[in-house]
Amino acid sequence: MAGVCCKSSAPFSVFKRTLSVRSSTSTPRPLCLTVGRRGAQEGCLTARPPHLKTASPHRHTACLFFSCQESMSETLRTCYVYLNQTSRSFAAVIQALDGELRHAVCIFYLVLRALDTVEDDMTIPLEKKVPLLHEFHTFLYQPEWCFTESKEKDRQVLEDFPSISVEFRNLGQEYREVISDICHRMGFGMAEFLEKKVSSMKEWDKYCHYVAGLVGVGLSRLFSASQLEDPEVGRDTELANSMGLFLQKTNIIRDYLEDQQEGRAFWPEEAWSQFASRLEDFAQPQNLTSALACLNLLVTDALRHVPDVISYLSRLRNQSVFNFCAIPQVMAIATLSACYNNPQVFQGIVKIRKGQAVTLMMEATNMQTVQNIIAQYTQEILQKVSLSDPSRDKTLCILGVIQEKTLARTALSSRSHHLSPFYLSAAMLLAALSWQYLNAAQSTGSTDMQGS
Repeated sequence: MAGVCCKSSAPFSVFKRTLSVRSSTSTPRPLCLTVGRRGAQEGCLTARPPHLKTASPHRHTACLFFSCQESMSETLRTCYVYLNQTSRSFAAVIQALDGELRHAVCIFYLVLRALDTVEDDMTIPLEKKVPLLHEFHTFLYQPEWCFTESKEKDRQVLEDFPSISVEFRNLGQEYREVISDICHRMGFGMAEFLEKKVSSMKEWDKYCHYVAGLVGVGLSRLFSASQLEDPEVGRDTELANSMGLFLQKTNIIRDYLEDQQEGRAFWPEEAWSQFASRLEDFAQPQNLTSALACLNLLVTDALRHVPDVISYLSRLRNQSVFNFCAIPQVMAIATLSACYNNPQVFQGIVKIRKGQAVTLMMEATNMQTVQNIIAQYTQEILQKVSLSDPSRDKTLCILGVIQEKTLARTALSSRSHHLSPFYLSAAMLLAALSWQYLNAAQSTGSTDMQGS
């Protein structure tokens, strides 16, 4: 049978629509760095801003060092190879997570990547695909299960699924329960939307929940299970869901033209039908006014998740977890600002300059600066709101809520800060991560940023 096979003897970024930074660089340059728990005495760059704590007072987090990974099993090393090959999003920051959480998130990513590969593969007939999606979480406990019929570019995670599933079973029970549960729920959600269009705004939220919100929920539960974050982080599923929805909606908004060219449609009909009879009509120059009205409506809807993003990030205490979560969010707000009222969404690619992206990644290491970044881009959007835009009142309302949230701790106009030695080393670390982000997947003409 195609679904089950013997394990191959040859060893070898949440997910198909992760946030990307467009770049003109043509050649991927993998970062041959791994991150571990040992301290500066082993040649690490360390970074721990004073307001963020680590799991132990005797070591710094975000510790970057060169390693041959000799302490890992062969299958775990294989998993990290797959992570770097398939993730256009978070390979670097996953490897910068502290301790055992790093392995749990790596396996979590690969399991969902394998599930997503099944969902994406249009060569698998529905009568076979739906049972696969429904039952995928059970394959985690079947040592020899793999799938060899996929034609997708990431099919190696299915063909060598035994390498992933064995490392899943090697995780602690607290991690296995989270990963299996999220995989189960996501599989059923994906199956629901296989032949179902995203019609209403409510269904848009539901679709984004299945493919991204659940990733946020799962990651939050893993953070708490590791004890690097408080239990409250994992319990508050509403905030975690908003983290995923904000990223996912940003991707969908930005990728209008690419999706149209590939025969995909993710903009909700309830939104676009107010301005056009067909979604593809927005790509016609004569329909630009209507297209921008719909675009601004969707950007406004995505912005309503930003207050939850701020609340979520303000709870985080571990530096590596904060970096992991904050970087995609600041990239998303910058992307939404670039997209708002921008005709380029319907004509080509909306770009974030590489230098801008690197600066954001280097700065997003503490809550005050993240709030300042959000405030800056909120102000940029505010300055572009047209008097004639149909969503003007709603846009101004949510921008006011976001500004009030950011101003609660810091002045809107103040974005500069002095770098302490802690921040200088953090900047060096994140510069390395940034180049990994921006050069990891140029074969597709762009580099994805989360992402899940």
